[in-house]
Amino acid sequence: MVRRASRAQTRLMDISIELGILFALLCAFFTNLAYLFKHRGAVAAPPVDIRHPVASAAGLFRSRWFAIGWLVAVVAWIFHVLALAMAPLSVVQVLLAAGLVLLAVMADRLFGFTIGKRQWAGLTAMAVGMGLIAITRPVVDGAHSTFSTSAMAAFDGGLMGLSALLIFGPRLLGARAKGQGLALGVASGLLFGVSNVALKALTGLLGDHGLVGLVSPWLLVAALASVTAFYASARALQDGEAVSVIAITGIAANSVGIAGGIVVFGDPIPGDTLGIVLGAIGLLLIIVAAALTPAPARAARVEAAPGAEPAVAPDRTTDGRLAPRHGYIRRVRGIDTRGRPIEVRG
Repeated sequence: MVRRASRAQTRLMDISIELGILFALLCAFFTNLAYLFKHRGAVAAPPVDIRHPVASAAGLFRSRWFAIGWLVAVVAWIFHVLALAMAPLSVVQVLLAAGLVLLAVMADRLFGFTIGKRQWAGLTAMAVGMGLIAITRPVVDGAHSTFSTSAMAAFDGGLMGLSALLIFGPRLLGARAKGQGLALGVASGLLFGVSNVALKALTGLLGDHGLVGLVSPWLLVAALASVTAFYASARALQDGEAVSVIAITGIAANSVGIAGGIVVFGDPIPGDTLGIVLGAIGLLLIIVAAALTPAPARAARVEAAPGAEPAVAPDRTTDGRLAPRHGYIRRVRGIDTRGRPIEVRG
């Protein structure tokens, strides 16, 4: 009887992990779709200014495509939470990262981007690298939701500090808009990763203590990281190139998730030589993938939100004139001290 009960329990754990994998794959698809919709809307919205969070959010949601992207992102988030509740964090994040290869297909086939050979190579390297990490992982039982409080605090605190440097550092140093966009993409990815780690902890607390488990500092951490990532991601999509920003955001978020699974939740790592070598190759491929994802060719045209003037911050040409990006022009009234356009509000 005891053996039968043990077998039944093991089977339930297996089903739980299999469902978690399915939900993670669905999350990967909807996450990429949401990012591409949000990019289409963000470039048609007024620039995000963290000093005016309410006005910035209102401007974004007045863009039809951004609102649609946000709703799709909510669906992706629900699948993500379900996956986190049923499978180990690092397994979920590996699947989400491997799903980045879908980004190239969707951007190329559905959104009119021309994906170059470097981008295909980079995203393929990402998928292969994550696949190597996945197949070398030891077999795990259950969702692995128990964690060390001190490890969680150090892990999340360190990454939030690094994200703050990436958000404010490039702007203070006067980096170009495209560089700021990539830095904001990394920062938003790190913060999404922090939020995912905190959510994973909350799923374990809810399982152990019910709704009382929500009375936890990790709920505040998840909310703060998510809100900050929302603004950083939206501005990154405005300043940077769509596929580059989305890919670098995904790489950062999934890397944090994999590391968090190991450091915070004690997910196992390979113990044999072959597993370690293949895992190291997978990590190297991920680094190569990050280097092989430069800006792709832009989509032919971006649809503006209803009632709004199509707009994207222009760049200056070599003779000092303003040239449009993404096919739309914002009205400007001059150039600031850093050489960036000053836009006409209202």
